[in-house]
Amino acid sequence: MLKLAAMSAAVVCWSTAVAAQTMPIKVGVLTDMSGPYAAIAGKGAVVAAELAIADFAKEFPAVKVELVSADHQNKPDVAISIARKWFDSDGVSMVSELTTSAIALAVQKLAEDKDKVSIVSGAGSSDLTGKACSKTGFHWTYDTYALARGTGSAIVDQGAKQWFFLTVDYAFGKSLQQDVTDAVLAKGGSVIGDVKHPLNTSDFSSFLLQAQASKADVIGLANAGSDLINVIKQANEFGIAKSQRLAALLVYISDVHALGLNVAKNVYLTTAFYWDMNDETRAWSQRYFDKVGAMPTMAQAGEYSAVLHYLRATQKAGSTAGGKVAEAMRALPVKDIFAPNGTVRADGRMVHDMYLARVKEPSQSTKPWDYYAIVKTIKGDEAFRKMAAGNCPLVSN
Repeated sequence: MLKLAAMSAAVVCWSTAVAAQTMPIKVGVLTDMSGPYAAIAGKGAVVAAELAIADFAKEFPAVKVELVSADHQNKPDVAISIARKWFDSDGVSMVSELTTSAIALAVQKLAEDKDKVSIVSGAGSSDLTGKACSKTGFHWTYDTYALARGTGSAIVDQGAKQWFFLTVDYAFGKSLQQDVTDAVLAKGGSVIGDVKHPLNTSDFSSFLLQAQASKADVIGLANAGSDLINVIKQANEFGIAKSQRLAALLVYISDVHALGLNVAKNVYLTTAFYWDMNDETRAWSQRYFDKVGAMPTMAQAGEYSAVLHYLRATQKAGSTAGGKVAEAMRALPVKDIFAPNGTVRADGRMVHDMYLARVKEPSQSTKPWDYYAIVKTIKGDEAFRKMAAGNCPLVSN
């Protein structure tokens, strides 16, 4: 009887091992497919994840990977409902992208509770690796601190000291305004006022009039996507740029493409990725372009890197359990076209170089999507907040 029980146990263990090898890894891309951030992430982020899965298959051809995706509609309750179903019913072990900081913060907490991995690419709040950090949560592409260290500091160094903020009224905008304010004050500048606007605003006239009346040197635009495009267009219609400088604090290449170089020329921005950096970025970006018809934003390129690193970590961990994969993600170096020398910290921050860029004038652009002149490489240790300063509960100070 004991022998029979032992044999049965052995068969169960063997069956479980075989099942683990044949069961697909399921990853989810939860993003804005139809709202103000659709161009910076959206369907392009899904394509980027598909490219990551294809490249992973070259390294581990025997491992099956499935991809699911959904539109969170920029509503935290919708995002939580989708993610919960993915985790509880659909066998999804990792959720990624998560543009919109309120959504990223909520889903990151849910994923930790469910022992699942979450990786944020398009959202920016530095709280994701600060007070709201998670054992199984990662922040990949950029954050508001890095934008402040890049664009905010550069503009103050150019002599524009007095700031007024026009800020989108949710977690991302508030975090970006605070981080840029800290950078401005540290450089000897000042902030003389601010105004908040709702997400997905079409008419910025009343907000721009308040900013204009402030007579500040700089109007800091702490928003993104279609909000940023609309406010820059309307500011130019009002002639505001003739007397005050517009500081676009989060700019994607899709924004520049939508605005055109005549409007966006000479804007300074901070980015984590530019398609025309080297042979490797050009080759990958052409693969992406062939599927999408546009060059990738930093959020889309970051999504590729995040998914590829996660999949590699599952093989190191020998598991898709969130805690085990998270440990492997922190142990593995990040090496890909987005981050050739990236590292993942205990607080979940993926540290990599950032780039201060200037949008070219039309006469300086020599080919399609030739939009940026890289002004400075900001090393990762300088670009991102020191871990001890973030107040992450996982970090011993």
